[in-house]
Amino acid sequence: MQSDDDVSGRVEIRLKKAKKFDHTGIKLELFGRIEMYGDKSQTSDFLSMSRDLEGPGAFSEDKSLTFAFARVEKPYETYSGINCRVRYFIKVTIGKNYASNIMRELDFCVQNSAEEMESTAPLKMEVGIEECLHIEFEYNKQRYHLRDCIVGKVYFLLVRIRIKYMEVAIIKREVIGSGTNATTENETVAKFEVMDGAPVRGENIPIRVYLSAYDLTPSLQNVNNRFSVKYYLNLVLVDEEDRRYFKQQEIILWRRAST
Repeated sequence: MQSDDDVSGRVEIRLKKAKKFDHTGIKLELFGRIEMYGDKSQTSDFLSMSRDLEGPGAFSEDKSLTFAFARVEKPYETYSGINCRVRYFIKVTIGKNYASNIMRELDFCVQNSAEEMESTAPLKMEVGIEECLHIEFEYNKQRYHLRDCIVGKVYFLLVRIRIKYMEVAIIKREVIGSGTNATTENETVAKFEVMDGAPVRGENIPIRVYLSAYDLTPSLQNVNNRFSVKYYLNLVLVDEEDRRYFKQQEIILWRRAST
């Protein structure tokens, strides 16, 4: 479901036994909720709407009730992460006089796509250890849609240490809260070797990463003032003494609108 789609459907109520069923009303609610896995007290709703589908009464056969929430703003994409999630769901409650209410929930997914973003200039950075190592690496841009391909190159301008191999990793960083109270969790989504053996001065190594092969979400910035999700490309060089030299660069991921 897209962020601007109406939320509509049908509630099917089926009787287990062919007899009269009394109720105090049938209510349907629509929620958008942020849940923190480790602390339920931090759960918060950014969307809450309700409809009375039927007043108090009784029925003796299966019932079908339609509903619709039109023009509902759904600002955040459905997300399931390391410490939190964003979920949208419909909740149906059938009230009863002398017993517990009957409740059912049904989740649905929301995707927030974007129009084509303008191309950005290539990203160029340097990594160096004085008189030992000097490399430059370049990526074709900073913003990528989720089925895009990252294209880059690593240039070795000075090599006076024995490099064993080089790898590239995609790091997902989930930040809960802000400021001094923020907590950060890193997850390595993908890691692969792009060079094996010692490079020589003047050598350049191509990098090509197809993002569609990995389970990625769009980058999320300060969702309801609760959390953010960022992605980084991590370039790591490992020498023969297993010392690691790395450089990290943030990339922006977004979901392309369907064509």
